[in-house]
Amino acid sequence: MSAVLRAEALRFAWPGAAAPCIDIEQLEIEAGEAVFLHGPSGCGKSTLLSLLAGVLVADAGRVTLLGQDWAALSGAARDRQRVAHVGYIFQQFNLLPYLSVLDNVLLPCRFSARRREQAGREGGARAQAAQLLEAMGLPQALWKRQAMQLSVGQQQRVAAARALIGHPEVVIADEPTSALDEDRREAFLDILVEACRANRSALVFVSHDQRIAARFGRHLLLPEINRAAMGEPA
Repeated sequence: MSAVLRAEALRFAWPGAAAPCIDIEQLEIEAGEAVFLHGPSGCGKSTLLSLLAGVLVADAGRVTLLGQDWAALSGAARDRQRVAHVGYIFQQFNLLPYLSVLDNVLLPCRFSARRREQAGREGGARAQAAQLLEAMGLPQALWKRQAMQLSVGQQQRVAAARALIGHPEVVIADEPTSALDEDRREAFLDILVEACRANRSALVFVSHDQRIAARFGRHLLLPEINRAAMGEPA
């Protein structure tokens, strides 16, 4: 296997903070690997995900995605790199509220030719979006609704479909099952883990829910690798 994500001598502090909240000597995520990242609130989980995805840039050290150092790119270039290669399920979903469910799922394909071409494996971007929404248990009657008209659990599943479309090399999931009941949670995990396995996408999954840890091939307790004592709430 080859590393798709690599962090080396990674340091990050929030503006005005007296000490860094992330201090990690080395972390590698391999292609196709499913990683369960956990730890108490405040240990830096969400901050680390943002650094891995180039949403934040390290103060020191480096984070590379597919060999490309995020810090070497402009803000616009980081956005292009992220949409082309990373599917991100944000804790607050980050759906565009006035777009339809279907249009939210299609967004990565509109901003990235690579994701659009990859979706062509499933018969085109719209066909793959439909397949993902159906797999997530979202009936076609909902697809033309604005995202803000959905329940929190439904929005969470739309965000997951958007992250998976176009077969990104990395899928990052920040507490993606928090609004789902047990049955929906298990079905959601079946789809997410299997889709990443089939596409050889690395999956970095943050959760407090230890009941689902057994689904993942590798477990990382963040305080064991993050030498910073405490930081921003994760």
